[in-house]
Amino acid sequence: MALFGRGSGNWLTSAAGRRILPEGWLSGPMPWVIAIMMFLMVLAAAAGLALGHAARGLDSHVYAQATIQIVDANQPRRDAVAERLVAMIAQQPGVASARRIADAEITELLRPWLGGGLADSDLPVPAMIDVVFEEGARDALPAVAARVKAIAPLARIDDHAQWLAPLSGLIGALRWLAMVLVLLMAAAAAFTVVLAARAALNTHQATIDVMHHLGSTDAQIAQLFQRRIATDALFGGLVGLLLASFVILAVGDRIAQVGSDLIGSVALPGFAWFVLALLPLAGTLLAMLAARLTIILALRKRL
Repeated sequence: MALFGRGSGNWLTSAAGRRILPEGWLSGPMPWVIAIMMFLMVLAAAAGLALGHAARGLDSHVYAQATIQIVDANQPRRDAVAERLVAMIAQQPGVASARRIADAEITELLRPWLGGGLADSDLPVPAMIDVVFEEGARDALPAVAARVKAIAPLARIDDHAQWLAPLSGLIGALRWLAMVLVLLMAAAAAFTVVLAARAALNTHQATIDVMHHLGSTDAQIAQLFQRRIATDALFGGLVGLLLASFVILAVGDRIAQVGSDLIGSVALPGFAWFVLALLPLAGTLLAMLAARLTIILALRKRL
């Protein structure tokens, strides 16, 4: 039929087919509503991917570390105990490395909190040993702690996994929340398409009845709506992706300026941008499916 234009597999509808929907191309509200939803969906997905990347960073780096502090006002004795512990810990099974943190490095860490004058004074600081465990060797910590306590009973062992457990739980909860928001935005976009398709169907019921009398099938009529809504959905999805990308880049630049390794770990890895770029395409496919099912089911009920 001429109504479907030459080559019914074309992406855009013909001029006659475009008249089935009341709004002009991209002039109706649906593309802009979808753009807003895609904007929010991309932001939520980006947050979930960044939090997932941060959680993996915690698991692979911070969770595999421990810090040992030796507090002793007698500096020669403190240094001797620290060197002995470093040599002993480095030989333990499951330990990748053991490093004595230099006093100058500790002073630089204390400078923002104590001020330059006090940090550079003769204020005694504990000897600190940074212990890194091999991958999958977290069970080695109790044995290392027992050996440390045998040599230095007053040594303090800080397990990074213990004090970062609440943060890990918060990151996990926020990541799940981001996933739920993505699903809710997708559902809202699908409902928007359903409402738009039903409104167009009700508006042009008389035209659709004539098409039925001329021999058009429900699938052919649904294809007209499907193509047109897919075009609007793709446009709205690309606009939402573009706006969200600007926001993500701006927030990422702000995070980089903070200069915190912990906050800086909440960043988008390279593959995340590929995933975000697929969201408008996935949204378009969802809109096509929602429109087709809505029109076909509505036409079958009216016959």
